This record gives sequence, C-alpha cells and structure tokens, in this order.
Amino acid sequence: MHISAASRWATPTNSPPSPVYTIFDRDAKERQRTRAALRAPINEHGQRDESKRGEPSRQTDYVRDMGAESLAERLLDIKRNYPTIVELGAGAGHLRKFLDAEGTGVQKLIMCDTSAALLNRDKADDDKYPYEIERRVVDEEMLPFEENSLDCIIASGSLHWTNDLPGALVQIQRALKPDGVFLGYMLGGDTLFELRTSMMLAEQERHGGLSVHVSPMTETRDVSALLTRAGFTLQTVDIDEVTVQYPGLFELLHDLQDMGESNAVINRQTFLRRDTLLATGATYRALHGTPEGYLPATFAPIFMIGWKPSPTQRKPLARGSAEKSLKDVL
Repeated sequence: MHISAASRWATPTNSPPSPVYTIFDRDAKERQRTRAALRAPINEHGQRDESKRGEPSRQTDYVRDMGAESLAERLLDIKRNYPTIVELGAGAGHLRKFLDAEGTGVQKLIMCDTSAALLNRDKADDDKYPYEIERRVVDEEMLPFEENSLDCIIASGSLHWTNDLPGALVQIQRALKPDGVFLGYMLGGDTLFELRTSMMLAEQERHGGLSVHVSPMTETRDVSALLTRAGFTLQTVDIDEVTVQYPGLFELLHDLQDMGESNAVINRQTFLRRDTLLATGATYRALHGTPEGYLPATFAPIFMIGWKPSPTQRKPLARGSAEKSLKDVL
C-alpha cells in the first residue's frame, strides 16, 4: 500500500520468570505523546497558533487510522457481540472511527492510554458515536483489570514501546474471560528500514561509530512465540506494509514527532548534529529516493489475534484421523 504525505511504530506458571530489560524510557514516551497532542501549528508569521492545538497531531493520524481500520475489520469478521471493548494504546480514538456498533454489538468502549492529553484530544467528537466512551490513563505494563473480566481487548499500535512485552501479553490473557479474544497490532519487521540504514551509514561516515536512533523492531515469528507463551490459542499473526512518500527527511522526522513516535530508547542520543542530519538526508535520497523526488518510509504493522483457552473451543483433530488424503484432493 502506498500513501503520499504532502508535509509531513503468560509466562507459564511452571516456568521461571524471565528478566525484564529496560529498553525504553516509558516516561519519555508519555511526554512525547503528550507534547504531540498539545502542539500547535506555526502560522505564516512564524508563531504558534494556540487556537489550533493538536492539529499537527491530527494530520499525522494516517498510519494509526489504517491500523485501527484493519483491527475493526478483523473484529467484525469474528461474528460475535462484544458489549464492552477495552482498547489499549487508544491515543485520541482511532478505533472508534471504524468500529461497527451494529456488527460487533459494542455498547461501551474503554479507551486506555498513558497520555491523558492524547486521550482527550478529540473528546468533543464523542457524540458522533452510538456507544458510551470511557477514558482511562493506563500503562500497558500494569493493567488494572480483574482476572477473567473482559470479553475483548484490542491493542492499537502501542505495544512496540513496552519493556515487558511478554508480561503485557500475559496480563491481557489473564484479564480476558475464557474464550475471550485479543486483537492488536504493533510496528515491527522492516518499519523505517530506510531511515535506519541511512542514519547508520551517515553516522559511520561522519563519526566513525553508531548510536541508537530508531527503536529495535520485533519480528513476526517472535510475536507468534510470545502469544503461545502467554497462553493464547487459535493464534493468527500476519504483517502488512504501508509505504508513505515524504518530500524530504525533515518532513518525515516532523511527522514522527507529531505522531508521538520519536525515539524513546533509554540510551538514545538526544542531539543530532546538523551535518549528520544533512548526510542522512543525502544518503536516504541516494539509496531509497524515488524518480519523482520523494523519500519512501515503510511502516510494517504486525497484526495478531489470540483466544483465551476455553473447554467450549473447537480443538484440532488428532493426527492421523483424516479420512481423505490431501494429495487426492489436490
């Protein structure tokens, strides 16, 4: 899929717990999301237009909107009613734009995010939706929901910033009722590989070394293993790719900032010299630029579906119980 952007990512009870490594600065990520939600655009006089606070953030909703639309379609395909849906990493409310109230039977959407400012950015639009909307400031690593209490949990593109992803999935699984469903997506795979390779080459050439500027990415096979480890059954994991065309490097970096998706690695370098940025832009254009003069940026959301085990779930047939050979059918 290609988009043009004009201006402007249970541990089983009989197993010992794995150590949790602090990769991301969660407080910094919350501040980034808050600043993005409150940022005002610059007018023709070079001043911030405070009457349009949040507008730059709204203009960069396109990646999250596409992820939320795909999640809404997957939920509709399940053909069940979910009166209450909990959305983690809800942001300003991307899922609600595409949630089919009649098809899913939703009566209440509980939007959860680490940033109160981002949660409430578009609160004035709540009247447009035919179900109740509740907002809660929630950390995905410390879920407040009781065990076996929820029918459906959806994670809208924020799990790639968790330090304890296995633990977060375990908590989600525990909060679901038996036969409850979890749907989500997170950025992974080749997300921003063009930016990563260009920055690495520019820094190597300018400084003779490398520093961390883009978050490490999870692979599809890792997500499947983590769902199994968390106790989910009937899993589905797939990856999509969205390519956004930017006029230049600075437009891409501004968009990532307005998305709240700037780097939050704990040992990140917070300052980039201008000559390094210019070298990154030149390398980016030489390696990945299009004939039309755009810089493509890849976003690769990994979608996942998992079910909490239940005695009523259909089970796969035992090996060797087939009555026909697949070879004969084909």
